[in-house]
Amino acid sequence: MSNLPTTESTISLPAARLARRWTGAKPIPLAISVAIGVIFRFAVPKPAHVSKEAWQLLAIFLATITGLVLSPLPVGAWAFACLTVTVLTKTLTFSAAFTAFTNEVIWLIVVSFFFSRGFVKTGLGDRIALYFVKLLGKSTLGLAYGLALGEMVISPAVPSTTARAGGIFLPIIKSLAISNDSRPKDASAKKLGAYLVQSQLQSAGNSSALFLTAAAQNLLCIKLAQSLGVEIENPWVSWLKVASLPASISLLATPFIMFKLFPPEIKNTPEAPAMASQKLEQMGPVTKNEWVMVATMFITVALWISGWLCQTY
Repeated sequence: MSNLPTTESTISLPAARLARRWTGAKPIPLAISVAIGVIFRFAVPKPAHVSKEAWQLLAIFLATITGLVLSPLPVGAWAFACLTVTVLTKTLTFSAAFTAFTNEVIWLIVVSFFFSRGFVKTGLGDRIALYFVKLLGKSTLGLAYGLALGEMVISPAVPSTTARAGGIFLPIIKSLAISNDSRPKDASAKKLGAYLVQSQLQSAGNSSALFLTAAAQNLLCIKLAQSLGVEIENPWVSWLKVASLPASISLLATPFIMFKLFPPEIKNTPEAPAMASQKLEQMGPVTKNEWVMVATMFITVALWISGWLCQTY
């Protein structure tokens, strides 16, 4: 009896094996990614007019792309690892390798996903969208306007259509559609869901065009203009002044145009405001984290505006 393994030892054995399991880079994807770069660098003949550094950079680039597809490491870790290789092999100088990190467009893209995650985690994005659904959601057209206006409100602080749509509004649209028996990849999608998705997709472009910081490509346009010698005083305010009329008209017209071109089978959604009210009641009062998110959003937008003002003076 004493030689039989106890229940405790039997349970602890798999746990010990799990603890010893490799948690680093995936060996096979890592080997394939590195092998592609090495083979290209040393086995493929280099054209005579291409420099050694340029050929090495192309090899590292191919290894990087392969790694992004096969994922031997998380995307950020793999990117930094490949960037480090460019410096260690003297393919690029340190300043040249990290010059993109001083580009405002890159940081704007990073910030957009930080803010998107903040809106989702605190529930503030859902609350804003549900408020608009509650106010305007008695009809399908009103529902589309409510979602479009809700996205417009948060767009200055979330400079990515993908982050806004995928992280905040698509789950709400899916919930509204399913509650009306409209399901994706099904004939019932035409009842409501297909129209709401199409309307939100087209309206998102108008929100992105309205504010300079609503999309990273807007800032890239400013950079390109400045590189050509165009002087723009306070780009954020100037952009808003110029874009406000066409973007606002487009934002107001898009849901109606889509309603005519891509009409939903369900025209009225009287249950949508009730559903929004119910979800808002379940969420309770605005939490401390949501207030922090609101303050962060306003402070960030204010700093973006005042930053260019400070540069002017």
